[in-house]
This record gives sequence, C-alpha cells and structure tokens, in this order.
Amino acid sequence: MTVLQDSLTRRVSTGEFHRGWRIVVLGLAGVLTSMSAALLYGFGTLVIPLQDAFGWSRGELQTSITFLFAGVAIGSQLLGGLYARYGLRRVALVSLVLQVLCYLSLTMLGESVYWLYLAFFVMPLLALGTIAITWTQLVSLWFERHRGVALAVILSGSGLAAMIMPPLLAWSIHLGGWRSAFILLAAMPLLLTLPMALAWLKFPASSTAAETSRSEPVVEGLRFAAAIRTRVFWGCNLALILSVSLIVGMVTTIVPYLQDKGVPSLTASQIFSSFGISIIAGRLLVGYLLDRFAPHVIAAASLCVPALGCLLFMFSGPEAIGLLVLATICIGFSAGAEFDIAAFMIARYFGLRDYARIFGLHLGLVTVISGLAPALFGHLFTLFGNYSPVLFYCLGCAVIAPLVMLTLGSVPLYRSPST
Repeated sequence: MTVLQDSLTRRVSTGEFHRGWRIVVLGLAGVLTSMSAALLYGFGTLVIPLQDAFGWSRGELQTSITFLFAGVAIGSQLLGGLYARYGLRRVALVSLVLQVLCYLSLTMLGESVYWLYLAFFVMPLLALGTIAITWTQLVSLWFERHRGVALAVILSGSGLAAMIMPPLLAWSIHLGGWRSAFILLAAMPLLLTLPMALAWLKFPASSTAAETSRSEPVVEGLRFAAAIRTRVFWGCNLALILSVSLIVGMVTTIVPYLQDKGVPSLTASQIFSSFGISIIAGRLLVGYLLDRFAPHVIAAASLCVPALGCLLFMFSGPEAIGLLVLATICIGFSAGAEFDIAAFMIARYFGLRDYARIFGLHLGLVTVISGLAPALFGHLFTLFGNYSPVLFYCLGCAVIAPLVMLTLGSVPLYRSPST
C-alpha cells in the first residue's frame, strides 16, 4: 500500500508541472515585466539620460524610487478587495493594459521632477494587478507538492530583470533617446505578458464539490481578520522585515564599504556584480528545499546565511577578493530566498482564501519598514564615520531573524474540511 501511495504521489506531483507549466511561464513573464522588477532594475540606466534631458539632479531622480515603493505598498493593500469583487483574472488583465498605458504616458513627462514622482506613485496603483502578489497566488493555486520550486522559478524574474534590463534599455536609449526606453518597457508586457495572460490565465479544476458559478476556484484558508491576530503572522513579519532591511541596506552599502577598505572602484563594482546571479541561485535552491524539508527550518537556515557574509566583510582585507565575492554572494543568496520564503510560508500557514490581503499586508509592512534601512545606515555612517555599526546591525538581524522563524513551526493554522 505504501509503495502504491508513493507511486501515486510522484505521479500527481509530476503532473503539476505537466498541467501547470504555462502558469509558471506566465508568472515568470509577469514578474519580469512588473514595475517592481523591470522599471526598478532598469532605472539606473535612465538616470543620466533624464538628467541630461531635464536638468534634474541624481538625488532628485533617485527619490522617484521612493514614490514607486510607496505606490506598491498602498496598492498591495487594495488588491485583495479587488480580487474578491472582480476576480483575479479580470484584475490582472485590466492591470496589464493600464501598465502599458502608464509606461507610454512617461514619454510625455513635463519639466518638473514632481511629474515623475506623481507618475511613479500612481502607476503601481493603476496597474496593481501586475505586482508579484498576483503571480504568486496564481502559482499557489496550481501547485502544492512543488509549490516552492514553482514560486522560485517565477520570482527569478526579478533576478532576470536585473541582468537584462540595463543593457536592453541602454541599447534602446542609444537608438532613440530616453523616450524609447519607456516605449520598450511598455512593449514588454504588451507583447509578452498580456498575450500569455489572455491565453493561459485560468484556474485549476476544483477537486471539491464547492463549485461556484464563477471561474474563480474555491480555496481553503484563514480569513484575513483571523490571520492578523495570530502570533505566527507577526512573527513571520518580524523575521522577514529584519532580513529584508539587512539586504536593502547592504545593497546600498557594499560598494562604498569595499572602497573604504581600499578596494579599487572598478573591482568593487565587479565584486558586487555577483549579487544578481546569487539572487537567482538562492531562489531556485531554497524553492527546491522548501518542497522537501521542514519549511520553517529551511527558511531559518536561509535567513542566517548573511551572517557569514557580514563576518567575511568584517575580517577580510582588500586583497582577499575571493572572500569578498563570497560575502556578497551570501547576502545575495538570502535576497533571492526571502521573497520565495514569504510567498511560500504565508500560503502554507494561512491558506489561499485571503492570500492576497494577507500577503499584501506583509508586503506593505516589509516595503515601508525595510525601506527606511538605507536612511538608518546613512545616519549610522554619519554618526560613527565608518560602516562597522552597519555590519553589526546586519549581523544581529541575521541571527535574530532565523531564531524567530524557528519558533513558528510549519503546521498550517487552518484545518482542511477533508481532515
């Protein structure tokens, strides 16, 4: 009987990818072309062309990313209510169309930088159905046994964006100026994600008798109000906020820290280039492990990897290039794992009934609080004149976050009707 059950389990789990591979490809395209990936990672290429075109300072241009994050944080709180009223498919399709129009509207920027701030704040609100919550919920509906791997694959879209968007936008700007970059950003969801969504954005057939007249599936899980009253929800938030604040702060700190250690500027940039590759590797490896071992243990192990990176940064000299690369990889590995862990653990603990609202609140909290990390790190540097306090703060986060995660366990907080 056990052999038969194992055989059936393997057949069902293999069938997940056979039935749902289109959803994975769609999710990968959705994350890749989202504003939180394509625009965020490609924006650095646009800074100098916009500065030359409008005379805005680099500081003014960098501030626009703060407005983008604010729009994402607010939009993530609205998404669950829109899903409940209109359905995930309709919200996603309308948002993709609006995303294209938003990018095209950027070709008509005015002379004031405040138009750019307004655009970056409003765009995520109009196209809120294109942020990662949509694609992670869709994948979670299709995958259970291999959910971790499927989520890891689609979330690797952000690492892919970090690799391909700068050269693509640079090529576009070389051919037609800064406006052509926004046209390219609009063309990607128009020609890639939207056609896939029209053809493939569907839901798996429900195995329960609780079918409704809508195409939306009936799913299990805690209600939003019940989820946010649990210790697990806030423990998960604390662990991941500490981890993300570490990562966000280190991203802005690694290159100047290496230069302060005596590493040449070009070499420091080359060392940091290993960050993008380690993001993808971290997501794929952790996604694979989440499916096969106790998820909270894998999550805790992943969140403590930056501790090694911090120690290597502290005790490696400027000539130890290999160790400094390894330290950067440790930080990038956790950066890749964090979003995968968040999407997986929230689906596991609370189910999919109110996934968008629960994950949206988590994403909003993480975005707002961890977004303060660069300012905190800058203040610490100004106060002490070096990055040592920053590294001690990050080391503390890398120790506390996994310990909190270990206390949460891995048992779902909702009970399936069939159990």
